[in-house]
Amino acid sequence: MSLVESIIIYIEKFIYMTIEKITLSQLEQYLSKAAWILKGPVDASDFKVYIFPLLFFKRISDVYDEEFRIALEESDGDEEYAALPEFHRFEIPDGCHWKDVRETTTNVGTVIENALRGIEQANQEYLYGIFGDAQWSNKNKLSDELLINLIEHFSQYTLGNQNVEPDMLGNAYEYLIKHFADLTNKKAGEFYIMSSSWLNTRPS
Repeated sequence: MSLVESIIIYIEKFIYMTIEKITLSQLEQYLSKAAWILKGPVDASDFKVYIFPLLFFKRISDVYDEEFRIALEESDGDEEYAALPEFHRFEIPDGCHWKDVRETTTNVGTVIENALRGIEQANQEYLYGIFGDAQWSNKNKLSDELLINLIEHFSQYTLGNQNVEPDMLGNAYEYLIKHFADLTNKKAGEFYIMSSSWLNTRPS
């Protein structure tokens, strides 16, 4: 391993060790702000259709990066080794990572759709259909500017296992369910379209 690679790994490890865990209050505010960004073009009753898939997409990507970093450190910088499927709960195909979407500035909705479908197809046993059927490419409702703002908002926190516990994500999910119900005068139970257990990102 070269000196440059050693320095990069050291810096990444230092940054990783100094990251503070996210509190439940921060997480709740984080998700509420996401709903606020959607307000207007998207009905309150549909917030869940977009926020929950993006939350899980970000979680999967951050956990994958966390696992990759750990395997990279164990292998003295061997990226091929760190990318092996056995070191990851879920597979993320090329072009389907959160970072790929974040780097996109045009036709953002289409890129999001392709990324979500790609992850589902690569992990059919556990994730088939998990992201729902939202029409991300409908620019009449979701402009590139709106989606870029939403992606940038979600990007402000790292949602890996070292940053946020699965139980906390579940609690935040339930908070948002109630928040949506309050906005639309519906019962919270009507919004339980999926179990918060998927936030654990661990195949059972």
